[in-house]
Amino acid sequence: MRIRIHREGWDLLILSLLFLVVLDILLWVVAPKGIFLSVFGVTSVIYLLLVNFFRCPKRIYTGETKNVVLTPADGKVVVIEEVMENEYFHDKRLQISVFMTPFNVHANWYPVNGKVKYVTHHEGRFQGAYLPKSSTENERSTIVIETEEGVEILVRQVAGALARRIVTYSDIDDDCRINEFLGFIKFGSRLDLYLPLDSDVLVNLDQKVTGNVTQLARLK
Repeated sequence: MRIRIHREGWDLLILSLLFLVVLDILLWVVAPKGIFLSVFGVTSVIYLLLVNFFRCPKRIYTGETKNVVLTPADGKVVVIEEVMENEYFHDKRLQISVFMTPFNVHANWYPVNGKVKYVTHHEGRFQGAYLPKSSTENERSTIVIETEEGVEILVRQVAGALARRIVTYSDIDDDCRINEFLGFIKFGSRLDLYLPLDSDVLVNLDQKVTGNVTQLARLK
């Protein structure tokens, strides 16, 4: 099966491959065979892990989209609760959070069809993304989308302990669609969604979900 690589990974993968090839050639020439084989084995595993991290499976959602909120990323549901959202809404919202390990696909998809109303990036810490306070203290990007039915939802990309770059493709007034990429988070992170309190939740805590496939909720 062909492995698709996300565009965010090409530069790093090409540079890493060139570096590792040069390193292995030098060791082949100057180092004992045992050292060469050991280093070659380790570097091969590291490179395969990088390839695995930047993989980007082709997923096309063909189901009902009206009032449907899809999962924006692969991972596990770690939060389903009512919270105060103080950046944009300044009122209570239903928060659903998906935590991604370094082994998950890290591409982020738009969870709804609509128009981008608000985009901002916050500098912050890089503590574990599984911690509740990471939503407000870690480096993060916030995107608010007004759905075709006129409901505003907030999507927050949150950096984790290993994440050092959040990529967001959204600009204000962009039309966004399910099946399109919202962005990418490099190395360990989470996605938070803030929905109206009367939304019907379709997932359970600790459930594993698939980006652009699993329905998270339905909006009233």
